[in-house]
Amino acid sequence: MTQSEALAILRTGAHVFLTGEAGSGKTYTINQYTDYLRKHEIEFAVTASTGIAATHIHGMTLHSWSGIGVQSELDDEALSHIADNRYVAKRIKKAKVLIIDEVSMLDGHVLSLVEQVCRKVRKVRLPFGGLQVVLVGDFFQLPPVSKKSQSASTFAFESEIWDVLRPTVCYLSEQHRQEDQNFLNILTAIRRNIFDETHFESVRERIIEYKDAPDNMTRLYAHNENVDLLNANELKRLSGKTHAYTMALRGPEVLTSALIRGCLSPERLELKIGASVMFTKNNQGVGFVNGTLGTVVGFTDDKKYPIVKTRQGVKIEAEPMEWVIAEGDEVFAKITQIPLRLAWAMTIHKSQGVSLDAAVMDLSRVFEFGQGYVALSRVRTLSGVHLLGVNARAFEVHPTVLLEDERFRSASEEAVLAYAKLPKERVQELEKNFIILSGGKMKHAKKLSKAKTREGEPKKKEASSLEVLREAHPQAYRPWTDEEAAILKKMFERGKQMKEIAEKLGRKPGAIRSRLKKLGLGSM
Repeated sequence: MTQSEALAILRTGAHVFLTGEAGSGKTYTINQYTDYLRKHEIEFAVTASTGIAATHIHGMTLHSWSGIGVQSELDDEALSHIADNRYVAKRIKKAKVLIIDEVSMLDGHVLSLVEQVCRKVRKVRLPFGGLQVVLVGDFFQLPPVSKKSQSASTFAFESEIWDVLRPTVCYLSEQHRQEDQNFLNILTAIRRNIFDETHFESVRERIIEYKDAPDNMTRLYAHNENVDLLNANELKRLSGKTHAYTMALRGPEVLTSALIRGCLSPERLELKIGASVMFTKNNQGVGFVNGTLGTVVGFTDDKKYPIVKTRQGVKIEAEPMEWVIAEGDEVFAKITQIPLRLAWAMTIHKSQGVSLDAAVMDLSRVFEFGQGYVALSRVRTLSGVHLLGVNARAFEVHPTVLLEDERFRSASEEAVLAYAKLPKERVQELEKNFIILSGGKMKHAKKLSKAKTREGEPKKKEASSLEVLREAHPQAYRPWTDEEAAILKKMFERGKQMKEIAEKLGRKPGAIRSRLKKLGLGSM
């Protein structure tokens, strides 16, 4: 699916899962959509599954936005407490569109909790209280991580609410990062689980000795200990005066702590002339974005701010910037720091969302599905990859994701065909209805009144949000009946396969697994 086709679907108000390979333009597409929403004065919320991802999109974590915080369960009392929080209630009621980025790292249980909160606050018996939900991410990248005190995490698509939501899958097929077809073939082979000896031969040529690693090039490691040690040692090797910058905090500790966790700049930043650095925020007007690399070449005479020379030869004075949690004009918490971090090394986890021209990578200690793919896909060409080592896990993908990806691709193809068949007038009507139902504005778009037509017939009412939803997704928000639950229990006890149960009940595997847990039967 192209970006323009995905945008056309988004504009109808359908729930969407926007996915695609690294560099396919997911963030660009979402930016285009948010521009469209602003143009029509439709309120929206941009959130992400983690603090780091939230800083990339200038949004909040989904946990903060929804008010669930670190809670793993919500009873009626907890739900009511959140709904009574005027700040949380205000932003949930105000929004008409909820965008959730990096959904691959979002536990399916958390997604269900957020849905409960939205429905409670908005008092509408529709998924997420009637919000249009846009899920963005690539499940081949880093998966959700559960806390030690909690049970194993599940992917968002395994949750029952995903099945209820039935998002239209928009699988972007264009490539805007990788410029090397051979390299793109290797990345695709990893995703399709067809990575073989031929692909490895190309990768093997990029393996180098540690002593031969290019200087002044970002290094990616699987573990924090490697990153911290290398950055500290490299800084120590430089002569000259150390300039230190301490992060300024304002607001409640619980909020500033969340901002700190999501900020790529450290609380105490130490720099010297010659330090390899990376910008951690966007300021395209000045000439940098999150991921722009450079070297400290000096400090300003007055405030001693660092002067960075980028790899493109541009000199930039790096002045302090802010990371905030705000609602409209009201700022709840703020941290201020120089938007830089040492960039001799960074973890693969923190590199997600960053584009690099080249990088030195140590994939010999990767331990999680998707880590190798994330590291490799940060770079544009195979010649930009310099490997210190690899292990087998570096080229492995999660088997559950592999199976689901085939369904995603098929669903996306079906969506393209389905929306292409809609008459132009019907598409325009859906777009118009969505704008009106969302309280937005557009030229010549007026709410249809109950006035009579010339023939004396009442004017046709605008389709309700439920009608629009069910037109695209006939079984949206379909509750379980006692009969279905009985059939599920019987088939499960007889040892029937998931595929057979899913076909019998017309349900997705995630919904079946969730229902089995509620019935106290475990999962398949």
